[in-house]
Amino acid sequence: MKMQHTGLRRSLLASAVISAATVTGASAAEVTYERLMNPDKEPQNWLMVHRSYDAQRFSPLTQINKDNIKNLKLKFAVAIGGATGNESVEATPLVEDGFMYIVDHWGVVYKIDVKSGQAGRIVWKMDPGQEKGDRNRGVTLWGNLVISVAPLDGRVIATDKETGKVVWDKNLHDQPDLELTAAPLALKDSIVVGGSGGDRGVRDWVTALDPKTGDVKWKTYSVPAPGEPGWETWKDKNNAWQTGGGSFYVTGSDDPATNLTYWGSGNPVPGYDATYRPGDNLYTSSALAFDAATGKIAWHFQYTPNDNHDYDETGTHILIDTKVNGEDRKIVSHAGRNGFNYVFDRNSGQFINAAPYTKVSWT
Repeated sequence: MKMQHTGLRRSLLASAVISAATVTGASAAEVTYERLMNPDKEPQNWLMVHRSYDAQRFSPLTQINKDNIKNLKLKFAVAIGGATGNESVEATPLVEDGFMYIVDHWGVVYKIDVKSGQAGRIVWKMDPGQEKGDRNRGVTLWGNLVISVAPLDGRVIATDKETGKVVWDKNLHDQPDLELTAAPLALKDSIVVGGSGGDRGVRDWVTALDPKTGDVKWKTYSVPAPGEPGWETWKDKNNAWQTGGGSFYVTGSDDPATNLTYWGSGNPVPGYDATYRPGDNLYTSSALAFDAATGKIAWHFQYTPNDNHDYDETGTHILIDTKVNGEDRKIVSHAGRNGFNYVFDRNSGQFINAAPYTKVSWT
């Protein structure tokens, strides 16, 4: 485990202008469940990849608005990179009390001091020593930890937020081509992680880890095994369920009131040869509501049965409290890659409506 990344090839991470609170005392406060549930109490911070459990990604800050955004200019940049060609950053940066946490494609986590708004200073780097790079969409904060993934190694790593030293390192690599590309989701007493790499023949899953140790609390696959609910949708001569896909490469949302966490799954595999895997192929290309305590699927909706268009449906599932036909409803909304926008009751999974938001020709 290397604490410094040697032989850096420079690439630029552009930093937005941040209005951040000044850190007081010897160390920053722990990121508690209470703080994560109430992001509007500290609008200067961005503590999880979607900012809030409802995944709306809305910031109440008003310093930048529709009138002055035309004057937005680069304030400063911080050079990061990898020795063998790491020129990409795909992650959502997190910000807590003037410190930014970002991860690059190689799983290297950076803590950057951006309090001044005039420059960025790298405080520490945690390099997991991954031999190759791949997509990496962010980290999560929990307690005094920064929790990240090493995508191709299938590892989840907890780093001390103050020192940059590794606290625990959990290897979840149970299949040759398994990847972990979505940012972990920190809940009350677990860290939820989604597996990906489905297009390479991985039978993907969502798992919950103990945030103090990294130990697995539960794991639920997006492709059922023989005898499990949904198995009847994979009855073929090829045992396609064993390499069936169903990736989770976008972080889910969560409803603390019901303890349900909502994740979208990717396409079945092989992606374009539906004859190899006849049937609906549950639970791929679906919305899945998991009981966060047990991992049990509380409800599901399959957007595209037997998907042979590579539509996936891993995109964000947004939680909204609104009115439907004059009635107060708690809904989950998803703009599908198949061209329809869907609305469900987020407690029961009851289908409310779907409407095309673009020209649709597949159905």
